[in-house]
Amino acid sequence: MEKDKRKIYEVFQETSGLLTEQRNPRTMDLDTLSIREILERIHAEDRRVLDAVQAVLPDVEKAVEIYVETFKRGDRIFYVGAGTSGRLGVLDAAELPPTFGTRPWQVQGLIAGGYGALVRAVEGAEDLEEYGVEDLKERGVTARDFVIGLAASKRTPYVVGALKYARSIGAKTALITAIPKDQVDVQVDVLICPVVGPEVVTGSTRMKAGTAQKLILNMISTAAMIRMGKVYENLMVDLWATSYKLLARSVRVVMTVTGLEYKEAERLLEEAGGSVKVAIVMALAKVPREVAQQALEKADGFVRQALQILQKTT
Repeated sequence: MEKDKRKIYEVFQETSGLLTEQRNPRTMDLDTLSIREILERIHAEDRRVLDAVQAVLPDVEKAVEIYVETFKRGDRIFYVGAGTSGRLGVLDAAELPPTFGTRPWQVQGLIAGGYGALVRAVEGAEDLEEYGVEDLKERGVTARDFVIGLAASKRTPYVVGALKYARSIGAKTALITAIPKDQVDVQVDVLICPVVGPEVVTGSTRMKAGTAQKLILNMISTAAMIRMGKVYENLMVDLWATSYKLLARSVRVVMTVTGLEYKEAERLLEEAGGSVKVAIVMALAKVPREVAQQALEKADGFVRQALQILQKTT
């Protein structure tokens, strides 16, 4: 018990000066407000998140560049976090295959305590650096992979341990945290610090800090997918049609780009083997499936460039 008390005091000392643990002077009267007033106060604080994210876009850009380089080599991206941060990483990784046609192994989300922690808190899972190291080793992380840590207060041992290990083997690393840069002592290749200020409810980093992390993860993965040819104009053209909704969206995308009616677009999509990209190139360039596929390969998967290649050959 004495050992536990000493550890608690160490963490107390370590976290006392963190911005994420400070009280918000604009919300000191929360318990006196009406429901509408509480909502307005929360909304006013949430608006500050957008400015904080805007300020770190140059750093987000660096992360996207590494992400794209890693992906194009055929290597992997890992999100590593605990609690809310970990759940956000797992969520972003899980949404990429159906949206952009990535393979499940290409982007992986690791959460302290394992996937059971997605729905129920696993106490103490984030408290040891070794746990983060073990999870990366279990997945065979190499120097060619990219590890992105998510920690609202920058100090989560699980995340710190994973980032230290990743750097030790030569992997690229990034950290997304709500602490100012001059307070971060974790060594990474890219440090992204959206300073959102104290939370509406003191220490509840699932709120503004979590919102900032969600926005930044959306930006990183979406921008990376666009730069890898998975979007044509502003349409997702590499999605996996794994549900009726996505099957319908595939047909709609082909219709939107080509101007075909539903039945024609459906038939063309079947002829293209279910590939929205191939169907679009087939229709717009008026070429058979094999020619469309070859052009897309030459264009690294970009529909616009594939069409330009075929235009030059006609």
